[in-house]
Amino acid sequence: MGRKYFGTDGIRGRANGSITPELAMKVGQATGLVFQRGDYRHRVVIGKDTRLSGYMIETALVAGFTSVGMDVLLLGPVPTPAVAMLTRSMRSDLGVMISASHNPYEDNGIKLFGPDGYKLSDEVEASIEALLERDLGPKLAKSAALGRAKRIESVHARYIEFAKRTLPRQLSLDGLRIVVDCANGAAYKVAPEALWELGAEVFPIGVEPDGFNINHNVGSTAPEALKHKVREMRADVGIALDGDADRVLIIDEKGHNVDGDQLLGVIAASWLEDKRLSQTGIVATVMSNLGLERYLAGLGLSLARTAVGDRYVLEHMREHGYNLGGEQSGHIILSDYATTGDGLVAALQLLAVVQRHRRPVSEVCHRFEPLPQILKSVRSTGGETLQEERVVTAIEDARKRLGSGGRLIIRRSGTEPVIRVMGEGDDPELLERVVDDVCDVLTASAA
Repeated sequence: MGRKYFGTDGIRGRANGSITPELAMKVGQATGLVFQRGDYRHRVVIGKDTRLSGYMIETALVAGFTSVGMDVLLLGPVPTPAVAMLTRSMRSDLGVMISASHNPYEDNGIKLFGPDGYKLSDEVEASIEALLERDLGPKLAKSAALGRAKRIESVHARYIEFAKRTLPRQLSLDGLRIVVDCANGAAYKVAPEALWELGAEVFPIGVEPDGFNINHNVGSTAPEALKHKVREMRADVGIALDGDADRVLIIDEKGHNVDGDQLLGVIAASWLEDKRLSQTGIVATVMSNLGLERYLAGLGLSLARTAVGDRYVLEHMREHGYNLGGEQSGHIILSDYATTGDGLVAALQLLAVVQRHRRPVSEVCHRFEPLPQILKSVRSTGGETLQEERVVTAIEDARKRLGSGGRLIIRRSGTEPVIRVMGEGDDPELLERVVDDVCDVLTASAA
């Protein structure tokens, strides 16, 4: 059965459209009830990014959680991985991040973490959804049992210290000129400070949030400003985070993109050399390039593939004992340190390799030649589009045309009302025709 509220990364939608104060309050109540698991004072930590609507949603969530008797600890603007980390370190029963990640400011969302700092399972989310459809009045706390809310200080310092401790104590970033683009988002204070404390010369951009400019022409989904700044400052590397800093894109000293697949290759090779990999392989999604898989095979490592979404990567890692996984989009999960993707910590692992080998980022990060890959999106709100006979036939025909030398992945986005069409293969012209033909059929069906 499809879910009404939760997608692949929590609840997300247009602020004051599908994400209303009423919904946020109800989410606070329902989630608080699900996570009340003993006769003691329960508490929840709430962080957010820099969107204007964060104030509205934060206040509504506080009302919801306190109305069912949970105490609330407010973190203010912090990265998503900081919320996951602080949920554990502050021994909270629940963590909440208010963010729509890389989406524009008009959108917002609610990401939930359990007491262990991990995102909730499908089963727990289903339990919360069931409560969202019910009258929760009879379950609200009595007057004397209502929760309290408190704003926590020194949150940034705690996260910066955590990030720094993921590197060897003797490792310094002295001599590196780094441009960091914080997307006018959640990491606008902590990322530049952490890099500076580690010894780098830092040139920050995207660090002037005004509630409206998050991800606007900055960040990991719009790297042109970062590329320009890297060339202007003759920097060694550019680091682009997204709105909630759980993903990262690297720009080398020549101004070229380094995606999550190349980052996974760099970290996997480094950890293999240091005997730090817990398994003889890593985890990625069906979207990761075949070039990564071939590169890893040359190192004697396997690539386990999952459905798209960092939560599915992490579930596979936990179930099978992997400690490295991620997505092409830049969600890199280093489970020795974190319970979710962490853009800053992933970037620090790359910088450690750069410092060790004293080679340019363009050399360190060019581990394999990616196969040509085309990704297009078709807007579609209909749930049955992919089951229509003409769509199924078109997809089958496209896969036959690509043959064994290519891949075609069709999936519905979990965060936006679109269908993603990804084609990969050795023949770029054939690939373009095949993807366009599938998109045309999907567009006609969605009309």
